[in-house]
Amino acid sequence: MPPRLHRITGVRLYFIPIRTRVPLKFGSETLTSVTCARVALRVADAQGNQAEGWGETPLSVQWVWPSPLPYEPRHSALKSFCERLAGAWLGFEQAGHPLELGHHFQEHILPGLPGHERYSGAPLPAATSSTRSEASVPPPLPWLAALVCNSAFDIALHDAYGRLAGRPIYQTYGPEFLSQDLGRFLEPAGDASVSFRGRYPADYLSAEPAQSLRAWHLVGGLDLLDHGELTGTEPNDGHPVVLTDWIERDGLKCLKVKLRGNDDAWDYDRLVRVGQIASEQKVEWLSADFNCTVREPVYVNEILDRLRAEQPRIYDRILYVEQPFSYDLEANRIEVHSVSARKPLFLDESAHDWRMVRLGRELGWTGVALKTCKTQTGAILSACWAKAHGLNLMVQDLTNPMLAQIPHVLLAAHVGTIMGVETNAMQFYPAASAPEEKVHPGLYQRRQGSVDLSTIRGPGFGYQLEQIHRELPRPAIDLEAR
Repeated sequence: MPPRLHRITGVRLYFIPIRTRVPLKFGSETLTSVTCARVALRVADAQGNQAEGWGETPLSVQWVWPSPLPYEPRHSALKSFCERLAGAWLGFEQAGHPLELGHHFQEHILPGLPGHERYSGAPLPAATSSTRSEASVPPPLPWLAALVCNSAFDIALHDAYGRLAGRPIYQTYGPEFLSQDLGRFLEPAGDASVSFRGRYPADYLSAEPAQSLRAWHLVGGLDLLDHGELTGTEPNDGHPVVLTDWIERDGLKCLKVKLRGNDDAWDYDRLVRVGQIASEQKVEWLSADFNCTVREPVYVNEILDRLRAEQPRIYDRILYVEQPFSYDLEANRIEVHSVSARKPLFLDESAHDWRMVRLGRELGWTGVALKTCKTQTGAILSACWAKAHGLNLMVQDLTNPMLAQIPHVLLAAHVGTIMGVETNAMQFYPAASAPEEKVHPGLYQRRQGSVDLSTIRGPGFGYQLEQIHRELPRPAIDLEAR
């Protein structure tokens, strides 16, 4: 009989600070450091067998919570919410498979935890201009931030179950392990002849996942494109700082171009300059990421149409366009069929769960960029819904270092993407993953334009944690069940 998780017996939460070697621009903000939340979750089945699983995610403040508020109050609020989650997971009293438990927690427990904007309990006190100060509590976290905080716990739950079952976690998403089919979790679109009854995630996942994935390199808004932009202040740490050097060293074939979304001249010029470098250095594909700052489809359409007219070879290299519009899809129901008629249009920040994917499809989006930082559970369910309805998939990075890289690339290998996986932690903080790189060298270096997954093996996410010699800080939270 496959195991059923019966209770959580222990939770440890670590905060690991990391500084970037070069800045990374997100919309109107710039990231120069990040805190990674790492979670160890110990679980037991009804027979008393126990296993410990691990999960990790960067608490990327600028991505999950764009705001004019100062950085530190937002950063502290994310860490505090992680600490609150640790207690909630220890007290979580459900039994079953981690997909079932993760779904229940996200649907019924997470909304009841104070500190985020979808809190379902008593109204949270609003911070007003008369009461707010640098030391005051910031407004509630966006739901996206709450999901990111929760993801480290959810990933750890899946890893623990795989270790308890003695199987890679992706081998447990079929009927022999799950007591409920996808009809329990998902509802099809009204205009589609789709049924999830009798269907399981394994029906939508690859039974023989790729061992090598084409790697997408991030061209940030502050990144140097050629040697003419060097100032002499760049890091001298043995890693490239100029795009042309990155392409040559890593054999890159795919470039994701970060754009401003509110400066059409700059965005057009950036695409042309990167496109010209791509052509010269035999890069095959580009994607355009407008980072949620565009207000109207005409902005994107005019840039694409101008490229098609003036730079057709660059236009042809653009494989897809990513999330131009506000990530709050419910409040900004922009009809985007005109954009997706030009290029595939992928949800990213908006794709909180399968319901948002369904709404995006109604509005004209044609693809979904999945992220494990919105929980492994949510990523698997969104992938199943999207594939059943003919949407394309990508797996996008949150600049995942250390352990966070492994579930990230495994998701891409199993769901089947339009092209490889975005992976850029080696650009912005390569030293952070040095202990993990010794065990999985092909995951933390890109060779011939790809990452190599062949060292991932064993139960759970196949971290091979016993071989990774990383000294962790003192836990911020260390809880045991009574």
